Amino acid sequence: MQILNYSCNMHSYLPRNVENSILNRLKSNPAVALLGARQVGKSTLAKKIIQHFPHSIYLDLEKRSDLAKLTDPELFFQQFKGRLICLDEIQRLPEIFSTLRSVIDESGKNAQFLLLGSASRDLIQQSSESLAGRLSYIEVTPFQFDEISHTEANQQPISQHWSIGGYPRSYLSSSFESSFQWREDYIRTYLERDIPQLGFNIPANTLGRFWRMLAHHHGQTINTTKLAESMGVSTHKIRKYIDLLEQTFITRNLLAYSGNLKKRLVKSPKVYIRDSGLLHCLLDIENIQGLLAHPIYGASFEGYVIENILSKLNRWKASFFRSASGAEIDLVLEKGMKKICIEIKASSSPKPTRGFWTAIEDIKPDISYIVAPVKNQYPIKTNVWVIPMFELIQKLND
Repeated sequence: MQILNYSCNMHSYLPRNVENSILNRLKSNPAVALLGARQVGKSTLAKKIIQHFPHSIYLDLEKRSDLAKLTDPELFFQQFKGRLICLDEIQRLPEIFSTLRSVIDESGKNAQFLLLGSASRDLIQQSSESLAGRLSYIEVTPFQFDEISHTEANQQPISQHWSIGGYPRSYLSSSFESSFQWREDYIRTYLERDIPQLGFNIPANTLGRFWRMLAHHHGQTINTTKLAESMGVSTHKIRKYIDLLEQTFITRNLLAYSGNLKKRLVKSPKVYIRDSGLLHCLLDIENIQGLLAHPIYGASFEGYVIENILSKLNRWKASFFRSASGAEIDLVLEKGMKKICIEIKASSSPKPTRGFWTAIEDIKPDISYIVAPVKNQYPIKTNVWVIPMFELIQKLND
């Protein structure tokens, strides 16, 4: 499989879906925080954004020289008052949030700070406590399919993006081998450096083993008791590991449907490794041929489609439906009174099960889709369509 040879610099910059949202948020908020996993392109995106603001300041708090500039943060912010100041890896200096609050309130202007963090706002507690009403959050994900498929130089099939994932240095690698090596290094760095820097004292081998175990359970409901027995630890620690991986944007927990139905429904959430490239690396799947022959094939495609959809529709309530009798829908989207059901099949000739039709009768959605690797959409019943992923994403955007 050939991978496009891009170098990761501003000359090969790929536009991101959230660019306009960030600019609009800065116009109407004193501070905007870009949160997302390490190496998803937050810094590159921020450097692109601050070009819209003359004389802006960029500080990388992982550099000692930049960190030293904030020895007296009030003095620094006063000196550069009126400029947009970007602080990268803000979780390295959580005590600065109280200072940011006073600076923001004193100025009263918008577009004062652009903050970048590699942890969720729940892990960066000070921001939610000190900057409530002053800070708007935007999540930055790895490249999603619609971000890399619309450029003329990059007309690639889903199989490539699905196989190696969307982390920029993985996707833009010069070869499949270098992409896989980057992902192996990323996993090691996350376990050995990133987690300790966040203040968690978890042995890298322990969390790494758990992460790989979750990869084997990708797309399955979480059973903390069984996971605890397999790891030889308490269920409390298992929940801690699950929360940590989710709050550092590595996994996604998809909640069970909680509609008012007179049926017994599964209540445990499902867990997905958010980036398909990391999932495949954790399972030692080195190429698309290996993926096609692997038991994770169907669950991997399911997670890939769900991640691409939910990265676009973060204001919709998302869940999966499964009844005790076996009726099941992979993804239910709800917004106000509107409901959309989405089933995902890794087959070019998908055949819905009886459980699918039963679930449709129970949920009564406005419309239902079966996402599959087909070329064009077509109906199989009133308000039920088989559709390729990119066409569904386009519909949902519209």
